[in-house]
Amino acid sequence: MPQGTLAERLRAGGAGIPAFYTPAGVGTQVAEGGVPLRHDASGRVALASPPKETRVFDGAEYVLERGIVCGFGLVHAWRGDRHGNLVYRASAANFNPLCAAAGRVTIAEVEELVEPGELDPGEIHTPGILVQRVVHAPDPEKRIERRTVTA
Repeated sequence: MPQGTLAERLRAGGAGIPAFYTPAGVGTQVAEGGVPLRHDASGRVALASPPKETRVFDGAEYVLERGIVCGFGLVHAWRGDRHGNLVYRASAANFNPLCAAAGRVTIAEVEELVEPGELDPGEIHTPGILVQRVVHAPDPEKRIERRTVTA
């Protein structure tokens, strides 16, 4: 699935939009069905995706994609307060706000926990109304990060 479609599926789910049409994926196995979803013990496809609905608008074909709503949204923020207002750093601001909105229950891991009112309202990426739990993790282990240059 293209990143833009994934982002839009999360945004739609968070906004209560059940589905939307996109030109991404038209004419591919994603739209026509047959993408392996599960394999059996021998490695053969046990379950393949069904075809997706398509529709033509103004002469162009589009594929229907469903919005994503998750039971739990797990996000990691640089700063946040106990009310769930969150600020992300760098590329974490790309998908975390969408994941927070798409979760029925959103749990935020926060590196720096500040008092309510300390965050500049203009810098908040995710408002507290979307967050149900805040966990303070002052020194999180970031196994995905590794130094590639010397200091």
